Amino acid sequence: MSQPKVLFVLTSQSKIDSTGKPTGWYLPEFAHPYQVLAPHADITVASPAGGEAPLDPASVEMFKSDTSSVDFLNSKQALWKNTEKLEDFVGRAGEFAALIYVGGHGPMFDLAHSPASHALISAFASSPSSPIISAVCHGPAALAYAKLSSGAYLIANAPITGFSNAEEDTVGMTQAMPFSLEDALNENSGGKYEKAADAWGEKVVVAMGGKLITGQNPASARAMGERVLEGIKGGK
Repeated sequence: MSQPKVLFVLTSQSKIDSTGKPTGWYLPEFAHPYQVLAPHADITVASPAGGEAPLDPASVEMFKSDTSSVDFLNSKQALWKNTEKLEDFVGRAGEFAALIYVGGHGPMFDLAHSPASHALISAFASSPSSPIISAVCHGPAALAYAKLSSGAYLIANAPITGFSNAEEDTVGMTQAMPFSLEDALNENSGGKYEKAADAWGEKVVVAMGGKLITGQNPASARAMGERVLEGIKGGK
């Protein structure tokens, strides 16, 4: 029996627009859920531009003592150096059991308002196969403004999480961001944004009967992956 398929989406944004500082996708937010899911699913990786998706060098430094992230960095480079173009998956939602947006500051710039990404999300949301839509940290930027075919926001009235204002302030990036992720998620969900009691605490929110799964920050990435795996396997 073939394994279910999971589509991971990485950013193609390599720099912060206002500062020129390197950015990209965040190492543990891909490494941890990948390691949870890879034994049980066929993994495909896409990005807006295709080809090599930029890894945020700050995440490599920050997680240099995290063995699982280091192992992933050293052994799985083909995953992010040869990504497929995101637009090529529009119309193929029925092939996948889950769609996962990896964080890092990059998605705030390229995925938040990407027509191809929004079309993909809408297709996943309306697919008869009911795949899971998931995102972690800044990955929910891709979901914040995505709309259904009805014109309603995907996240309308849905509990959701993502990188908090307090966490953004802590890393000194609030002024460099094009918008506040917490504020956008809270507004477009109708006040349903949730976060951990303390900044950087693990927080995973499951909504829409298990079909929308979000994680707040890097500490939530593995648990988010575990909830996606439970959903794929039919868990509640």
